[in-house]
Order: sequence, then C-alpha cells, then structure tokens
Amino acid sequence: MDLDDVTDELYALDPAEFVETRTARAALARENGDRALATAITGLRKPTTVGWLVNILVRESPDEIEALLLLGAELRDAQRQLSGDDLRQLSSQRQQVVHALARRAGRIAAGRGRKVGEDSLREVGQTLHAALADPEVADQVRAGRVVAAASYSGFGPAGLSVVAEQAPGAMVAEPAAEMVVPAEAEADVLAGAHTELAEATAALEQATETAERARVDLEQASEGTAGIEVRIAALRGELERAEQERQFALSAEKAAAEASKRSESDLLGARRRVEEAQRRLDELG
Repeated sequence: MDLDDVTDELYALDPAEFVETRTARAALARENGDRALATAITGLRKPTTVGWLVNILVRESPDEIEALLLLGAELRDAQRQLSGDDLRQLSSQRQQVVHALARRAGRIAAGRGRKVGEDSLREVGQTLHAALADPEVADQVRAGRVVAAASYSGFGPAGLSVVAEQAPGAMVAEPAAEMVVPAEAEADVLAGAHTELAEATAALEQATETAERARVDLEQASEGTAGIEVRIAALRGELERAEQERQFALSAEKAAAEASKRSESDLLGARRRVEEAQRRLDELG
C-alpha cells in the first residue's frame, strides 16, 4: 500500500464513504509502522460533490476527458497564434463537449443512486473549462483527484481560482496569479479578447438555436392543446346529447312501467270477471 494507491481509491469513492475509508487506511498504515504514510493519508481532503462528479467522470470516460484536454492545448495554441477562425471553431466545439460531459457526469451519478442539481453540473462544466485553460488543473482532472470545483476568469491562459477549500499539497489547483509573458503581453491580451468574443459569439448562437427550438416546441404544444380542446368540446356535446337521450329513455321507461302496471291490473280484473261469469253460468245449469 502506497499513497498513490490510497489516493486513487479514496477519490473514486462516494464522498459519504471517504472519511471512514481514509481513517481505515491511515490506521492500517500506522499498524504497519509507516507513520509518514498514515499522516499523508490523513491529510487527504474529502472531495465536494463537484469534485466527486469530475473524478467519477474521468474514471468512466477517460478517452473523452483526454480528447477534451487536447482541445484545451489547441485553444492555447490558437490564442498564441491569434487565429480568430480557429478560436471560434474550437470555442464552439469546447462548449458542446463540456456541456455533454457535464450531463454525462450527472447520468453517472444517477446510475450510482445520487441525484445532483443543475448548480453542481454547472460547476462541473466550470471545472472542465478551467482544465482547458490551465495545465495544472488539467493534470488534476486527468488524475481524477479533484477536491473542489475550479473556475476560470475567462481572460487568457491564467486567472484560475479554487471555489471550495483547498487541499494540502497538490490535491487541488492553487489559484493561479494573473500573469503574462513579458515579451508577448499585448499579444496575450489581444488573444484573450479574441477568445472572449469567440465564446460570446458561440454562446449567442447556441442561445438563439435554443430559443428557436423552444418557440417551435411552444407552437407545437399550443397546436396540440387547441386540438385537445376541440376534442373536449366535441365530447362534451356528445355527453350532453347522451344525457338528454338517457333522460328521455328514463322517462319512457317510467311511462312503460306505469303502463305495464296498469295492464297487469286490467288483466287481473278481466280474469276475475271471466271467472265470475263462468260461475254464474254454471249455477244456471
């Protein structure tokens, strides 16, 4: 048992299982006489829900994560080369991939019996964006040892901050200082501006498409509702007619019952008269 093995094990666990397992591994290290390892294990910080989501996503979809991180390297190259077309294309691709991976993290969590909210999935996306911008965060994501969400300021390759409490050592990305390469300061600023414009343009296009789809869905839903209302009105008319017909039938049934009762009484009276006539006829001989 070494620190890497224990770290991989712990950061693959559900956060609810983290503390108990960490305590058990530290105790085992102490029993084996390795106090340094026990101390290091005890120092590992429990991941937040977002950190756990990123870690299980990396373990379930390592190829997709690696492809995303390669895309981050291409984005940084495009920034340095001030390639506006490449930036727009890569930024749009990044938005789509990050969104899809964040949703996949939610599905993986649901498959493990954990339902996570939209805020957590949004922070998963922010952490993946941060990994695209900063190689140190990318290393943490690639290793599946993220403790907490990271965010990116959105201007150049630097400007990262850790959202939640940081872990000791290298278990979570330290906030990167705002910095530029002295010889390329102006180029970096301009590249960052290009990136911001490309991101905003991609976001606008995506929002426009989403709004159009929502409008079409609304129109279709409205048409469906109108059709159902027409059917309901027709069924109500049929119900009213059926109610009237039933009332007529009940009245006819009642009249028929009364007529049947009267006829039975008349039949009984007629039988009695016949019997009385027959009796008198017999008496007359």
